[in-house]
Amino acid sequence: MEGFPIGGDPDDLMKGLREFAERQAESVADAQREQFATLTLNTAVELTAAALQRVEPTGGPDEQAVALRDAMRVLFPEAVALVSAARQGFMREG
Repeated sequence: MEGFPIGGDPDDLMKGLREFAERQAESVADAQREQFATLTLNTAVELTAAALQRVEPTGGPDEQAVALRDAMRVLFPEAVALVSAARQGFMREG
């Protein structure tokens, strides 16, 4: 096409720009997935640690161990759910 200000075929230029935009969008999506996954993992760790700090086991070592195991029985499924969500965030759709 004559008079095109940049030179070259405008269709080729548009195709190149479209491909560049698609690569940029994919890169941003990957970064967002990774950020979500990292934040979710951190949340799982922080919530589990905070909850365990609130447990005040009493008695002897065996009784304290039972109390901590009971607490983990409640906390573990929640932590696993958050880690699972984070894992899905790390997985790339193909």
